[in-house]
Amino acid sequence: MEILISVVILFFVLTIVLFFATRKKGGKKQKGRSQIIREANRKLAQDSHNPDGLIPLGELYFAERAWDKAFPLYETMVTIAPAHREIDPGKSALRYGICALKLDKLQEALRGLTAANNMIKNDFDSNYYLGMVLYKLKEYENASRFLKKAQIINPEAPNLQTPYGLSLFYAKHYKESLPYLKRSLNDNPENKEVLFAMAMAMSESGFGDKAMKIFTHLRADPKFGAKASLEVGMMHAKANQHDKAIQDFEIGLKHDGTPPELTVELRYRLATSCFASKLIQKGLQSLNVITGINPNFKDVPQLIARYSELSQNTNLQIYLMSTSSDFVALCRKMVVVFYKNAISKIQDIEVTQEYVEIVMHLDFARSEEIHIFRFYRTQGTVSDLHVRELHSKVSDTKADKGICFTAGLFSDEAKRFAEGRPIDLMDKAALIKLLKKVDMN
Repeated sequence: MEILISVVILFFVLTIVLFFATRKKGGKKQKGRSQIIREANRKLAQDSHNPDGLIPLGELYFAERAWDKAFPLYETMVTIAPAHREIDPGKSALRYGICALKLDKLQEALRGLTAANNMIKNDFDSNYYLGMVLYKLKEYENASRFLKKAQIINPEAPNLQTPYGLSLFYAKHYKESLPYLKRSLNDNPENKEVLFAMAMAMSESGFGDKAMKIFTHLRADPKFGAKASLEVGMMHAKANQHDKAIQDFEIGLKHDGTPPELTVELRYRLATSCFASKLIQKGLQSLNVITGINPNFKDVPQLIARYSELSQNTNLQIYLMSTSSDFVALCRKMVVVFYKNAISKIQDIEVTQEYVEIVMHLDFARSEEIHIFRFYRTQGTVSDLHVRELHSKVSDTKADKGICFTAGLFSDEAKRFAEGRPIDLMDKAALIKLLKKVDMN
């Protein structure tokens, strides 16, 4: 019985003690802040390196997210930590770095968080915030390394998927970035940067159809619309859907505030798709705009010269840009007008990917001859191998002559080979001269 009474009394006493202790603690909560500040400032006024003032004041401001007030306190603690055991150097460096990051002092943040990461192992905060600093500094490869560590430590951490996914993307780890970008979009479907990055990563990873849908959706976005228009336009152009590509590039050019280099690229791509669609004047207009921004961009001067010439010569347009059937029709007319003083008859026509070949029977006043005409559409250089092949054809068929046309030039070796042989080489100048004699109407 006495034991029971003793237990009851002890329980009653403990309850009273806990009650008053709780009241005392609660009573200090409201005035504790001002008291902490007052006492800390008094100590720091006497000694600006006093840990008893720095530590509680730093704790208070850090907890309140008063980064501008906490920053100089932790900066001091990082400096004096080696001389004061009561200061935790790893914790001080971490908080110094976090405050600097929040204040956008990136170099200070990098120093503090690098030091903290070296001192505090397997810590989420030191890896996460160091990764965030590196991400802001656009050091994406290193950023992804530390954010990956943070993700392993705490896979469910909020606000981690977006910077980690974007770091992987900007570091060109496209396929690896996709699952994190998708999770980021699940959390925030309105994040257009993540949506654009996911489309780019899909395009680079072989998911072109899905990427095209996203790019098409983003064409109207004020920030990413021009980039998205360029990407989907290039995809359409690659698929020879130049009418759609032209529409994409024109949508991209409607956006305001587009960087000059992106505007130039859009106009260049627009011009090339216009040329592929035989809209030569429209393409030239786009190139002329480029010359006012960047006159030496890529091969713009050469394209202007080439297509200006084409715009003035319909037959040359047909020779270089028409369908195979129109090209063959033009070649037939050319061989007929090539000789004025002969009765000509086409015996055979061969069409390959490289050239059109026409075998002609020619009835001159004093002789009959077989001539083989070969027409190359390339604007590059025709090598001696092609000329040797034509010569072999002339020899094998016992023809009298071979005549080779090109929209470009012949190599020096080709010219040397043709000397003394029944082969006539007709370069671009000779081609244009003959085209002027042809009436395609």
